[in-house]
Amino acid sequence: MRGEWRRFAAFLKRPTLPERAPLPQAAGLRAVVWLVLLDLLVMAALVGVAGAVMAAGVSLPETALAGMEIGTGIILAVVVIAPLTEEIAFRGWLSGRPGHIFGLLAGALAAMMAGLAAMAFFGAALATAGLVALAAGTLVALAIVYRLRHRNTIGWFRRLFPALFWLSTLGFSLVHLTNFPADQLATALPLVLPQFVTGTILGYTRVHYGLWASVLLHMLHNGAIIALVLAASSAA
Repeated sequence: MRGEWRRFAAFLKRPTLPERAPLPQAAGLRAVVWLVLLDLLVMAALVGVAGAVMAAGVSLPETALAGMEIGTGIILAVVVIAPLTEEIAFRGWLSGRPGHIFGLLAGALAAMMAGLAAMAFFGAALATAGLVALAAGTLVALAIVYRLRHRNTIGWFRRLFPALFWLSTLGFSLVHLTNFPADQLATALPLVLPQFVTGTILGYTRVHYGLWASVLLHMLHNGAIIALVLAASSAA
């Protein structure tokens, strides 16, 4: 455990991109367990800081989950759909391999074009249009990933990796500002620090153990948050 944490700390000091993440294996699963534990310890510390700030009389904006009835649909979206889509969007391309980069770009473009066409054809049936767009983009992305599966990391990407890693982490944290009211974004900015910290752990996990590992870690992180919210709601 401590060895994994030391490797993560060294990675943050100097982010470097390995040649290629290994296929799913027991070592990767063990790493996810140790990194989830680290993530939860950091989150507990940040929650303690937030509690102290609130105890001092400072009012903090409420998140989108506050006051929301958490049912099966919300749990599925938070624990499964959000981790999967966010990991693909923010870290799927961090390998620097052409298939992952161009697959994501082409898949997004295909999804956008298919979505526009489907909306025009189906009219108000936005759910159907969204599914058509998602299916089209996924198929295009998978085809490109498979076609370029043997290509290694692009040279310029490896040189720029430290900056790309931090930009990915920053973007991941800032997108969570959408969880707060639009008129309180300035106040909410410090509240996405947990997402920034978790983003560094997820980025390290993705490049060293593979996308499957970062998705799993992300699911466990979100699952822990949902469990805490449910526990707090039942206690109240």
